[in-house]
Amino acid sequence: MDRVPMSTTQSSDLLWEAFQSELSQISSSDQIAEIRDRYLSRQRGLITLELKKLGQLAPEQRPVVGQMLNQLKTRVEARLEERQQQLNQQDRARKLEGEGIDVTLPGYSFGFGKMHPLRRVRQEMEEIFVSMGFTVASGPEIEDDFHNFEALNMPPGHPARDSQDTLYITENLVLRTHTSPVQIRTMMNQKPPVRIIVPGKVFRRDAVDATHSPMFHQLEGLVVDEGITLADLKGTLEVFFKAFFSQNTTVRLRPSFFPFVEPGAEMDVSCIFCSGKGCSTCKQSGWIEILGAGMVHPRVLETVGYDYEKYTGFAWGMGIDRIAQLKYDINDMRLLFENDLRFLGQF
Repeated sequence: MDRVPMSTTQSSDLLWEAFQSELSQISSSDQIAEIRDRYLSRQRGLITLELKKLGQLAPEQRPVVGQMLNQLKTRVEARLEERQQQLNQQDRARKLEGEGIDVTLPGYSFGFGKMHPLRRVRQEMEEIFVSMGFTVASGPEIEDDFHNFEALNMPPGHPARDSQDTLYITENLVLRTHTSPVQIRTMMNQKPPVRIIVPGKVFRRDAVDATHSPMFHQLEGLVVDEGITLADLKGTLEVFFKAFFSQNTTVRLRPSFFPFVEPGAEMDVSCIFCSGKGCSTCKQSGWIEILGAGMVHPRVLETVGYDYEKYTGFAWGMGIDRIAQLKYDINDMRLLFENDLRFLGQF
């Protein structure tokens, strides 16, 4: 076999020495890429250019020189990979050193979540009524016409069924406008005595403002038994408000009309901000309107199969959102639904 030309061997050795010299000076992955391109680029790499000169050699010399240059290429690639791994390890070591934890430093304090004011108020209301012997009941938020209207003495054509107030899904299905349908469902499945409260979401066709929302929360109550009177209604709610606001709270009833009760009444509580002396919140009257109530209408009792000559009952409905606004002096209902942590963190 013919000898390899001395110039080819020298060129290979010079390339290797130059490569190792450059490799020893690099300190970043970007420099690795530059050297890789300088020696191994397909177009202008130094080793690539030597390989392209093989055509100038005698046929019997080409395999030997080609093998020599390919071995050089393999050694260069191996050293580049080795150096890249060394740089990666150095980078990780520096990063870990910078992220080191000093276990002698004080720990970080983390904030704890708080109960939403609506949930807090609802829970407190439920606890008071349960302590008075009530049971918490629930029902569907999508109701049929019978349970939402007809069984509550609101036949077709009644003003309360107006589409301006009610969100209809179909002709016979609505988003419930009050939690009273649960009272109907309970009475149709339970014989007297009945003593329940019904907290939950209700829906109306209302524009959003400081005092209105198309979705809000109610808590209704129902008591049915023999000998129930309007005095029992007043006494029950007065006990509740004294427990919820303060023992100094007093209540009063004013005549009103609701289709599912007879007689009907509005209940006021003495102003919790001025103790009944008169302020801007109660418009100097000393009283705040709080809920609607009354004695269950005989037609409602008849509809659910109760003997209205034997049984009487009372019912009421109050807004949990409004109660929360009064308890925490919140002047805008929208704050309760915006999920602003700055606001919610106060409770």
